[in-house]
Parts: sequence; structure tokens; C-alpha cells
Amino acid sequence: MSSTLTMSRSLTTRMLAAMSYLGILSLVPLVVNREDPYVRFHARQGIVLWMWEVLAIYSLVFPGLGRLFFGISSLLCFAFSVIGLISVFTGRAWKLPLIGNWAENI
Repeated sequence: MSSTLTMSRSLTTRMLAAMSYLGILSLVPLVVNREDPYVRFHARQGIVLWMWEVLAIYSLVFPGLGRLFFGISSLLCFAFSVIGLISVFTGRAWKLPLIGNWAENI
């Protein structure tokens, strides 16, 4: 998908794509509407983002650097979720920095 592609989308499609940036709910769009490339694009990014969040939580096991990694990751994941949601509600398919390339491979 183009990083600046803007198209008119149905409300259902946008809501499913928005769920992609809400943690574990990123799995729901893939189950409900796997055929739509727009939904699939956002769901893949959401899954990678969710896996990063889980990894950040597990990093708390390690004293010192674990907390630092968790703090930075939490801020980045929150920012990427907000950017992803804005992208969805503007009808764009914008590849998120750091995770967009990984999302294309799943």
C-alpha cells in the first residue's frame, strides 16, 4: 500500500482498521475481514505494535535497562497507536516508522 493512499472507506472498514491499534484487539480485524487489503494492512501493523508492547512488559524482568526499555517503548507504542488511529480515520494507509517493514512480512 502506498504511504499516502487516501480513499473513501466505509464506517465498518474504518472501525475494524481502528481496532488494529488497540492491543490484542488487533487480531479481530484479521478474523472478521481478512479480504480487505486496507484492514489487513492496519491489522498487521497493529499486531507488530502489540508484540512490541508485550516484549516491553517482559523487559521489566531485567532491572535497570528493562525499566528504561519499557518506558521508551511505552511512549513510542502510544505515539504509534495515536498516529495509526489518525491514519485510519483520515482514510490513509500510512506505514508506521520502525514497524511498518516488519508488518509487511507477516
